[in-house]
Amino acid sequence: MTDSALPIRHIARALVFDPQDRLLLIRYESVHARGPDGRPKTFWFMPGGGLEPGEDHVEACRRELREEIGRETEIGPQIAACDGPFHLFKQSRDARERYFLVRLPDDQVDTSLLAETEDNPVLGTHWWPINELCTTEEHIEPAGLGELARAVVEDSVPTEPVRLTWRDA
Repeated sequence: MTDSALPIRHIARALVFDPQDRLLLIRYESVHARGPDGRPKTFWFMPGGGLEPGEDHVEACRRELREEIGRETEIGPQIAACDGPFHLFKQSRDARERYFLVRLPDDQVDTSLLAETEDNPVLGTHWWPINELCTTEEHIEPAGLGELARAVVEDSVPTEPVRLTWRDA
């Protein structure tokens, strides 16, 4: 399937921060993308997912956070977007992702339902300190997420959504 023939998927995700200014990410194993060693690629991504019929991005983000991390929370402003072909999930897509700021009052999450809703194996979650996020060799999507997270914790929340790009389209 050529990139121009990929199905468009509208997606809402959250940059979820705890009181220690750590960012919550979910680690996945790709079911078809392989690394140079031939093993399945692993990658880290924000909680979130596709819009259901009749939902807007904020409603979808709120629902996804209930499903993926077991939290009811206020959804903050949209601070970033990333559009374009993405091939690491089971179903390649022309992803139209919108990213919202979420701050939790603690670091408690319940991911017991997470694996049931995903199309790639979920390997776990991690609260990333910003310095670790910005210097890791781990595969984190999209490119620029660490710098955006750093701006947020330094009280430089973008007033207009920042455009990010896929590291591994």
